[in-house]
Amino acid sequence: MGIADDAVEIRAHGWRALAAVYSLIETALERALQSRHGVSVVEYTVMDALDRQDGWHMRMRQLARAAALSNSAATRLVTRLEDRGLLARVLCADDRRGIYTELTPAGRTLLAEARPTHDAVLREALEEAEGTPELAPLVAALRDLAPQSLT
Repeated sequence: MGIADDAVEIRAHGWRALAAVYSLIETALERALQSRHGVSVVEYTVMDALDRQDGWHMRMRQLARAAALSNSAATRLVTRLEDRGLLARVLCADDRRGIYTELTPAGRTLLAEARPTHDAVLREALEEAEGTPELAPLVAALRDLAPQSLT
């Protein structure tokens, strides 16, 4: 194996580890959030992004980017959450063509109820991944990236 082959293998190994950690976390979160709160990981992610946004609203394009969705997938998701009374769309006061999405009081309540579950399951999934020798270095790197107040 040459130097170039070694570099490719190192990147591939890193990608596989990242995919494994992501899958472990997403599966655990999906199961817990769905069973306890009736919300998917991506729905939680959208509501969390809105909650963390100053003023509690975002344009659809921003929301799609925050949830790693296409614009059309974000629109469908917002429609589903709007139908459940968790989100609302409002016209932008400055640009009547712009539409913002924001949490409703019911959405804020559901998010507040689901956040402890999300945080606990995330912590447990990272601890589980840390116990796997192939994944432990990646979990350590993730912990190094976290703000000191979260570690």
